[in-house]
Amino acid sequence: MASARQNIIGSSEALHQVLQQTSKVAVLNRPVLVIGERGTGKELIAERLHYLSGRWQQPYLQVNCAAMSEHLLESELFGHEAGAFTGASRSRAGLFERADGGTLFLDELATASLQVQEKLLRVIEYGRFERLGGSRTLQVDVRVVAATNACLPELVTSGAFRGDLLDRLAFDVINLPPLRVRQDDIAELAEHFALRMSLELQREYFAGFSPAAMRELLDYHWPGNIRELKNVVERSVYRHEEPAMPVQHIVLDPFAVSWQAYPFTGANDETASPVDAEQKSGNEAVPVRYPMDLRALLEQQEQQLIGQALTAHGFHQRQAAAALGLTYHQLRAALRKYPELLAQRQGN
Repeated sequence: MASARQNIIGSSEALHQVLQQTSKVAVLNRPVLVIGERGTGKELIAERLHYLSGRWQQPYLQVNCAAMSEHLLESELFGHEAGAFTGASRSRAGLFERADGGTLFLDELATASLQVQEKLLRVIEYGRFERLGGSRTLQVDVRVVAATNACLPELVTSGAFRGDLLDRLAFDVINLPPLRVRQDDIAELAEHFALRMSLELQREYFAGFSPAAMRELLDYHWPGNIRELKNVVERSVYRHEEPAMPVQHIVLDPFAVSWQAYPFTGANDETASPVDAEQKSGNEAVPVRYPMDLRALLEQQEQQLIGQALTAHGFHQRQAAAALGLTYHQLRAALRKYPELLAQRQGN
């Protein structure tokens, strides 16, 4: 069954070049290798290659090679005969048979074993293979599109990937740019994901992002690329409880929680607190009561000092970072822990 076609969103020059290259090679009946970091949309390019080709009405199938063991992947790709292995009670056609006339997308190909690679080379080169446990040679016409985030030339050098298979696959190599070099696309992608999430939440409309929230999206380096952006935007819209107002808080890290310091009670004193409010003069130590939550108290003080620095420097983050003796990126990491500090700017 062909997968649903999805739109490729963006208008940056980097994306435009990739789409031009994809359209040019799509019409040729040749293997294509798509490389790029995780989350850059390699599967979308594979779909585009299929639907812009003369095979667009034929099957488009895909498999994640990393999700299967060597034996299971071989059976999934080439099928098996009854009795080929324990549990194989009947014959089964593999993906190459089912994709005959169409396109097969091999994702995470670098994880495939050398044995599977050898059979892939034969079927790409000659269109012939045998099912597991079978002796009958089958003939198919399948266009292969492969994808990986690994450096295949290095794997060839180390002996983990066949050089002849790489040569055959790399008729053309489409190198997808990471999101950090597609700055012009971030706002458009964020709006797209936010609108879809608003519809899922059955909200009447999406009020957009505040300037500070959009700046945070644009400043972040997005190691997880488009997939991470999608998750962050959806999470931020979901947690935004005032749909009529623009989203102000970007939840980059769902595990970062700003805990407030709660008073601890002693064994016989329910009013005891971590720090006695009475301050001593001179060199006398400040009296404390145990147990205390030192981490929570330190985070509370850190949050207060960062907030004061931001206010003193008109929320200019680079100036505030310098005043605190931090780098800009260190301050950004701290602000991800305390998103409410940026919200203060909206109230000023």
